[in-house]
Amino acid sequence: MDIRLIHMEEEPPYDLLLLADPSLKLVQNYLDRGFCYLAFLENKLIGTYVLLPTRPETIELVNIAIKEEEQGKGFGKQLIKHSLEVARALSFKTVEIGTANSSVSQLALYQKCGFRLTGIDKDFFIRHYEEEIFENGIQAVDMIRLSIDL
Repeated sequence: MDIRLIHMEEEPPYDLLLLADPSLKLVQNYLDRGFCYLAFLENKLIGTYVLLPTRPETIELVNIAIKEEEQGKGFGKQLIKHSLEVARALSFKTVEIGTANSSVSQLALYQKCGFRLTGIDKDFFIRHYEEEIFENGIQAVDMIRLSIDL
């Protein structure tokens, strides 16, 4: 898999970004302030992630997405590892990530990659999203916050 920073003239892969975050407004907001990386397999775009500096020495992985037909093959884990390498190279000390209480497989993946639970942002998805979000038969209500020290 080849991973690279998006070029200024390229259109962001909204179809992928919206898989991970259904709010176009929020996606556009963090694209304006963050670093978007694209993942290719045999010259075909299969994934993306966005890193967003949030505080001194802290950066957040705000979006990570793999095309549905490529999920479950270890590409998400590769993107997370790449994001940690990028954060380290940029001299960040901590990487944060947040996901919905309903994102069961994502919570497992992040912990397998070394992230530790740090908190819960109660009612995050109620406050920030107009439409209800359901995954795995569970409503996304709270944001589960995790972090890893580099």
